[in-house]
Amino acid sequence: MPDLDITRYDVTGPFGRHLVLDPRSLAYRPRPAGRRLHPTEWAPKIPVLNQQNLLSQGIHTSRRYIGVDDVDALGSCTGNAATAAVSILHDADTLEAADLVTTDPALAESWAIGLYAEATRQDQWHDQTWPAVDCGSSGLGVAKALKARGLIDSYRHATTAEELCTLLQTGPVLMGMPWHEDFFDPPGRTALLDDLPNWQNSPVAGGHEVCITALEHLTYTADGGLDYAHTILRVVNSWSAAWGDHGFFRLSLAAYRELRNQIDLIQPRLTSNR
Repeated sequence: MPDLDITRYDVTGPFGRHLVLDPRSLAYRPRPAGRRLHPTEWAPKIPVLNQQNLLSQGIHTSRRYIGVDDVDALGSCTGNAATAAVSILHDADTLEAADLVTTDPALAESWAIGLYAEATRQDQWHDQTWPAVDCGSSGLGVAKALKARGLIDSYRHATTAEELCTLLQTGPVLMGMPWHEDFFDPPGRTALLDDLPNWQNSPVAGGHEVCITALEHLTYTADGGLDYAHTILRVVNSWSAAWGDHGFFRLSLAAYRELRNQIDLIQPRLTSNR
């Protein structure tokens, strides 16, 4: 097994992401120097998913997995974020062939749970898997699960704000992040995390995986660098469309940089990605 950099978080309620970095794949990051950036938007073909309230959605884990009780929530955020991303990458026929139903949120959530299960097996550093232990997984693990299913050709990391914006030119990006308590209730119509006063002082509730779907506002400083405070990312969560801005939230690159030490970014890619 390679020498991985691993930070574990408690798997509780809606949280199930661990921070796992592999120096081998981290070495292949984009080179943003000289590349002209543009605002981008990537629309998932599935509804906003909900990894909570599974029973009210008609999702019974006891019927799908042998020896597993019904649970009302799973730390399956990696599977949910990756399901949103893969729905962007492929056309409807490919998604249908992969048994991902794009019109029914409960069926899509069930598919995401299956992907989460595979991600826990890909996380070979962990001695548990779902089922039957809701042990959480990593962005790296779920990217490997997508590749094992033949749904992506490769994956690529970013570490800086500039590298992230470069990746967003070609597709969505999975973001594993520390979820502060204040983030549960993002303010206003835009659900911009930056508008939460002193969020940095609120405790971390857990590790969470989400999918960045848009470089919504792109602003530069007078000297030509990225204006971190005014460059805004739009992100889809997996706590239903009733949460945040119809299931989405936003944060600036400045907030990203403040969280950077506990964030990992990974882009699932097809050969057609440039």
